[in-house]
Amino acid sequence: RLCFRPPARGFQCAARGCRAHRSAGGALVANVLRNGSVLLQWGLRHWGPPPRPAAALRGFALNCSWDGTYTRFPCDSVELGAACRDYLLAEAHGSVRYRLCLQPRYAPPRPAPPAQCVEFRVEPAAMRDIVVAMTAVGGSICVMLVFICLLVAYITENLMSPALAR
Repeated sequence: RLCFRPPARGFQCAARGCRAHRSAGGALVANVLRNGSVLLQWGLRHWGPPPRPAAALRGFALNCSWDGTYTRFPCDSVELGAACRDYLLAEAHGSVRYRLCLQPRYAPPRPAPPAQCVEFRVEPAAMRDIVVAMTAVGGSICVMLVFICLLVAYITENLMSPALAR
């Protein structure tokens, strides 16, 4: 029953803050959130009927890889307990193509069914924040330059003119 967090039961991917990507078999869903995290959810019914009682299920193996600029990087395998139905990938890299595969593990002699895989790309949320911050700083600098120009014009007009008249 090893899981890393309490399951997010009933989680629905809202259109504004999330994009859902489903595996070909429909068992695995990757909910890519705007904050750069990914909530994986899965159900057993899409893998077919269970061979015996649910006690035969030993757990799940989660494998992943992601494409970098020049090469593909494999992620460490994660073993999850039989009671787990979701997994949170907290910090995914933006603009990187991920491939996550989940495979249920059954007790012998039952062979493991094929893995369900999902591919997605995380939107670079951090870059959007940097652009917003740079725009705010640029706007502040422009306002300060306008005030400096007005101050120089005031000083030139009011303080320098009387001195020249004498």
